[in-house]
Amino acid sequence: MFKLSPLEGGLENVQGFYFGATNVGMRKKSPNEDHVAGDVAFIRSEVPCDISAVFTTNVFQAAPIKHFQKYPKGFQTNFVLMNAKNANAMTGQKGIEDIDTIMSILSQKINVLNPVMSSTGVIGYRLPIDKITSAFDVLDFNARNSDQTARAIMTTDSFKKELAYKIELENGEAFHIAAVCKGAGMINPAMATMLCFIITDAAIPKTDMDELIKEGSENSFNRISVDGDTSTNDTVMLLANKQSGHYHKEAFKEALEKIMFELAMMILKDGEGANKLVAFEVKGAKTQEEAKKASMALSNSLLVKTALFGEDPNWGRIASTIGASGIACDDNTLTIHYDDLLIYSNEHRELDKAREEKAYQVMKQDSFKITCDLGLGHGAYTSYGCDLSYEYVKINAEYRT
Repeated sequence: MFKLSPLEGGLENVQGFYFGATNVGMRKKSPNEDHVAGDVAFIRSEVPCDISAVFTTNVFQAAPIKHFQKYPKGFQTNFVLMNAKNANAMTGQKGIEDIDTIMSILSQKINVLNPVMSSTGVIGYRLPIDKITSAFDVLDFNARNSDQTARAIMTTDSFKKELAYKIELENGEAFHIAAVCKGAGMINPAMATMLCFIITDAAIPKTDMDELIKEGSENSFNRISVDGDTSTNDTVMLLANKQSGHYHKEAFKEALEKIMFELAMMILKDGEGANKLVAFEVKGAKTQEEAKKASMALSNSLLVKTALFGEDPNWGRIASTIGASGIACDDNTLTIHYDDLLIYSNEHRELDKAREEKAYQVMKQDSFKITCDLGLGHGAYTSYGCDLSYEYVKINAEYRT
């Protein structure tokens, strides 16, 4: 038995780590801010850490990912450097060399072991090396400021994303896990467009880290969609310094999956201009793979997303998207529910006035579930999406301005 307890303060709950941020002029002050947030941040461990990571499925992986992959398998690190406003993507070999230059300058300020970097922002521009390295003269590498770090990696995010849990075992032993995350747009179920940094003082074996971060990503970030686009920089990192001396695989797995799922839901709620969070459950498919294909088609569909925004119970868009997804389906066995309300079945192919009015009420909620039972087998899968609003178009039309 074990107990999971949520904690305030994010990363500050994990022993042996330091983190903070500063602004070097890449991020400008917005009209609604009292002060400008940081644009260069770090996470440092006082001892070498095991590190596991999963990255974007986009073929054009950004320079920080390629730089990470240059290290030998199973390497340890004690430093992660992050920056906003510049993705360092599509910058070729020079982009990787720029990271080496930055890390070389960093090593003159502080002892670093196999330092890694993660970037977010506009694609197609090389990093401003002088600006980024100027941060090393002002950063307090012994700081423990989770709020500062979480805000520094934000781009179009409207709020910071940080979580922490204490895991207490039956024998009284305990360890901690915490994370900061960014993401609001270019979110697609093939790794969400996001950066996520998870730290723990659990004495977790590296093999378990590699296994659990992949499982956790599949059950969280890989199930959400804001707009169906996949970025070049998507990264989830798990760092373990083992400072607590304690570990329990089942407890750690539950805590990791909980923290990753909650962060994924935060990303959806913060989807650029989004107002609604919707679960798309497809069950009764011939296989799980077919259920997944249909569910993800629903969470990605622009027609479905705009119907959600308009609070229009147009089940035809749901059925049409399933039928176009390429899976086995039959309109005679299909049923569609919005929450517990039957919207479509073979016996009820048209919405009567009473059910349509109830459907409107379901769709006015901030969050609800659409369940599609294909009636053909036992395959099931749930993905998560949001609506697509006028604000989304405005934000992305003006992204570089």
